[in-house]
Amino acid sequence: METVDKAIQDIYPEEIAWCYGCGRLNEKGHHFRTGWHGDQTVTIYTPSEEHTAIPGFVYGGVIASLIDCHGTGTASLALHHKNGNHIGDGTEPPRFVTGSLHVDFLKPTPKDTPLKAIGTIEEIHPKKWKVHTEVFANDVLCATGEVVAVVMPGTFSTQQ
Repeated sequence: METVDKAIQDIYPEEIAWCYGCGRLNEKGHHFRTGWHGDQTVTIYTPSEEHTAIPGFVYGGVIASLIDCHGTGTASLALHHKNGNHIGDGTEPPRFVTGSLHVDFLKPTPKDTPLKAIGTIEEIHPKKWKVHTEVFANDVLCATGEVVAVVMPGTFSTQQ
């Protein structure tokens, strides 16, 4: 099975690594991991039994969550790279939040199958990136999505 060796989520600072979708410190989360795949990005994820919509198929909310976190992770990777940095070089990556999320479900997504999200990046502003994502199951395109990811503002904190 294909894996992501170096993921941007692996180097998010601890105080912001708690997202239910991609936070490595959230014990009950999905632990989505996004890395480079050529000039695109990839996240590989196999849904669990509890992610069933109807027997045999994945709940759409999990697919939306995958697209959401893949989009913000992709934006982080892209800006980190644009700034001259790479995963593992000791620099802290920028963290993004979702400005908007759009998902189109094209085919029922089978469960017990690894899902592959492939992202294409479009910079629309120095602090705003658009990521187009395709989600495949067994090489079948099941969903597409678009995330507008915004650099997390400094005021975004748990200390409010």
